[in-house]
Amino acid sequence: MEGDRRQRLLERELYQIEQIRQLDSEELEIEEVEHGHQSSDDEQIDEHALGGASASGGYTFNTSLASMHSYLGEVEDTHNRLAFLDGGVILHVPLFYLEGVVLFPEATLPLRVIQPNFIAAVDRALRQVEAPYTIGVVRVFRDGDTGRIRFATTGTTAEIRQYRRLEDGSINVVTRGQQRFRLKRRWIELEGAPCGEIQIIEEDLPLRTPRDAFGKLTPLRNLSAANVSHSKLLIHGNEDHDSDDSFESELSLTERRLHTSAIKSSHYNLFSESTTSDDESPVGEPRLQLHFRNNGSNEDMSAKKYVSERPCRRAKREFHSAPGPRECPRAFWPYWVYRMHDSYCLAQRLLDMWKKIVGTPSMDALVRKPGLLSFHVASKIPVSESTRQELLEIDGISYRLRREIELLENFDQVKCRSCQTLIANRSDMLVMSTDGPLGAYVNPSGYVHEIMTLLKASGLALIGVPTEEYSWFPGYAWTVAYCATCEYQMGWLFTATNKKLKPRSFWGIRSSQVADDMH
Repeated sequence: MEGDRRQRLLERELYQIEQIRQLDSEELEIEEVEHGHQSSDDEQIDEHALGGASASGGYTFNTSLASMHSYLGEVEDTHNRLAFLDGGVILHVPLFYLEGVVLFPEATLPLRVIQPNFIAAVDRALRQVEAPYTIGVVRVFRDGDTGRIRFATTGTTAEIRQYRRLEDGSINVVTRGQQRFRLKRRWIELEGAPCGEIQIIEEDLPLRTPRDAFGKLTPLRNLSAANVSHSKLLIHGNEDHDSDDSFESELSLTERRLHTSAIKSSHYNLFSESTTSDDESPVGEPRLQLHFRNNGSNEDMSAKKYVSERPCRRAKREFHSAPGPRECPRAFWPYWVYRMHDSYCLAQRLLDMWKKIVGTPSMDALVRKPGLLSFHVASKIPVSESTRQELLEIDGISYRLRREIELLENFDQVKCRSCQTLIANRSDMLVMSTDGPLGAYVNPSGYVHEIMTLLKASGLALIGVPTEEYSWFPGYAWTVAYCATCEYQMGWLFTATNKKLKPRSFWGIRSSQVADDMH
């Protein structure tokens, strides 16, 4: 029985590899690709206790070993560091289409290149003048309705940092993600290298809350329409403030326009009667003088009385009876609404949640770089492959951060994608690499797996005996693990070969086999 199960599992693994190889035999063609992006609505986060495990607290394994990918052997540094390209630039680069992998900027991707067409792609990348040492990485997946292999339209450029050509002709490569791109079209060159035309995505700047709009801007009671022009107040606020220290001087041109528009939308146009004396009017209240063409007719005088007296008296009564209207800020939305879109506030919220769940404090510096933080978390968040592709396709730092906060808040369980069997809980998560609780590793057959590491797991069965050969975690032997219910491969059990090594064992679960529902 065990032999039959092992045989079926090996057949599935070979079948998955064959699916990718089928792409090699595609006809030479150019395919137009449509693309889009997704966003999500904001969700309020409940500040409840979040648990998790990390590689600290008595564990002796050196987590930096896994991120070095020493199983690839010695690799040579290319000493090439590509400058970032401008958004909108169109390039022709060799493509790597990978099943079960989503590459993000700044993430590491190891490759063992065996197939001739991908070897040709690496050779082309090493010698190309435009964007040297650069490849494009896109995710491929099988359509659940038609069963056909489909290409994602959003990918990431990867720079070849290290490589080594082996005697059998294969190449071991370590790459690093650079910039997102849209896949415009793809083809296969005469020598067999898959290539594509890509357009670099122009990333947006972090949004900042107009925080000083609630502290520095002058309340309405101090505004004198007689002495200060309305437009000048809207843009510069109180003249008592030093212009160098003003809030607007800290904003970019785009932020300044948005802030000014918000203030204009919320400004109170309070009417006062033209016949009211200065003694009857509150000090500093703005007035609106209404002018009418008076041709002596009773109609015009009646209209003047109707417009200038009745509405003005009603507005004046509402102004005095409203609770503290003269202290209201000149911003369209309340402060907490701005914070919902402030990239820096969202980055801090995300980091706080990440610390509680993952327990890695080394990301503190990224709070000042919300864009990098959003990519960093997206590349390491232990969720399904399709969810991570969704994160890659989101345009907008704040939208991506908000989606990641929502995912962490809802991340409770890890289930099998095929049968929904419960595999582990969030508290079982374990960090065994400096790359985080999820990382990419490549096997001897060239198949790349993104795995999340767990201290405990249930509902899994093992095949074969532990082996140390080509182990992704030095000092641990691996055993293939599959779902005991549906018999799909879920990952591996890693067992320490040294009695002094802790933890004694842990699980590596493939993100491509994890269900989208994390509740």
